[in-house]
Amino acid sequence: MYKINVSSSFSAAHKLNNYPGLCKNLHGHNWKVRIQINCMKVDELGMAIDFGVAKKYLNDIMSMFDHQYLNDLPYFTGINPTSENIARVIFDELKKEFNSEDAKIAEVEVWESDHSSVIYTKH
Repeated sequence: MYKINVSSSFSAAHKLNNYPGLCKNLHGHNWKVRIQINCMKVDELGMAIDFGVAKKYLNDIMSMFDHQYLNDLPYFTGINPTSENIARVIFDELKKEFNSEDAKIAEVEVWESDHSSVIYTKH
């Protein structure tokens, strides 16, 4: 199996409703996102999946989040736009493109700071 990783980033604002600390206030992050796609074989060029293809789909999602107030996006209706929920939303969106025997989204890692990240996967 080949595990293909690509990364991207976005900047956005959010607040965490009902949170007991400072994050209940409006604030922003520069999120970094890494995705992993598991591929079972390579093509005639020796590539499991073109990095450019994986980056395109990831960047399409990043552009929907970039410079937005995440709480207002339909993805987060009724839930807080935490790093955990952001990772799950990105995973679910990428599953629409990478959900075959040959290429399947395996995990999404979201960093909200240089020192804190969450990984979402479905197994």
